[in-house]
Amino acid sequence: MTRLGYQIPNFTYPGVSPADLFPTVVRQARAAEASGFDTVLVMDHFYQLPMLGPPENEMFECYTLLSALAQHTEQVRLSALVTGNTYRNPALLAKEVTTLDHVSSGRAQLGIGAGWFELEHDSLGFEFGTFTDRFSKLEESLQIIRGMLAGSRPSFDGRWYRVDDAINSPAPRSKIPIMIGGGGEKKTLRLVALYGDESNIICQPNEINRKLDALAGHCESVGRDRSEVVVSLQANCCIAPTHEQAIAEADAFLTSRGIDMASLSETEANQIRSLIVLGDPDEVGETFTNRMIDGVDGFTVNSPANGHIEGRVELLGEVLRKVVGI
Repeated sequence: MTRLGYQIPNFTYPGVSPADLFPTVVRQARAAEASGFDTVLVMDHFYQLPMLGPPENEMFECYTLLSALAQHTEQVRLSALVTGNTYRNPALLAKEVTTLDHVSSGRAQLGIGAGWFELEHDSLGFEFGTFTDRFSKLEESLQIIRGMLAGSRPSFDGRWYRVDDAINSPAPRSKIPIMIGGGGEKKTLRLVALYGDESNIICQPNEINRKLDALAGHCESVGRDRSEVVVSLQANCCIAPTHEQAIAEADAFLTSRGIDMASLSETEANQIRSLIVLGDPDEVGETFTNRMIDGVDGFTVNSPANGHIEGRVELLGEVLRKVVGI
């Protein structure tokens, strides 16, 4: 399970042509593995997300990419952060993750969530539905997928999905952990308690304790030991050898997203920068150390501003290994 995960959230890099995108992704994955990350993760989207770029920016399909990365890495687990449940039939998803487990020699992990990017659904013909619908679908999917990944032949007749004696052969090479992404205290964390091996939480630092308490409450209500669930926190980071370099690289990325950092007051600029864990190794290490509270087992970290720059992933891994104690 994830104690230190490196997420690759974008496939558009300054000065990199479409033909060179995959080698750039491979280099980041290899750098993450070499610098102590235990998991490499990619987004499961078909359009780029609004906070990272326009929808027409380059995006690779998740499971094709993960299977390819399996051939260029040796030890890291490979996962989506996270699969949009609405994009695939759950039986198909179970087969895809099982195939990833085989081509990676037992390194697959299933990261999954309810799905949320409405533009993507509408443009590509995936049914979006209501918030309640999407969580209902996710719960049905988890029941089918868990059975198939465990080697049973589940039959299920739900509102959204149906399988009859569903065969998954060959079975996974290893136990495939299920990470459920999101921080919703009523729905998401309840599903973690029922079906998840790992909870990947997205929240503000001052919300962490409340999320952990909510998860513990759900575990208690279903009779599960909270210690069975690994908890990782998701964060955006821009690390560089010096504070000034980190600021420059973050600002260059933000400017590319249409935020004219040079025109803002220092107060306004710092408010935007505060959304990112930003700075030199000491600053970044201190920030993550403060978030490594009791009940948190690790982090998933992405670096859209500068992960493509030589040495940045290695520097991040070096700092975070000390924080999580690996």
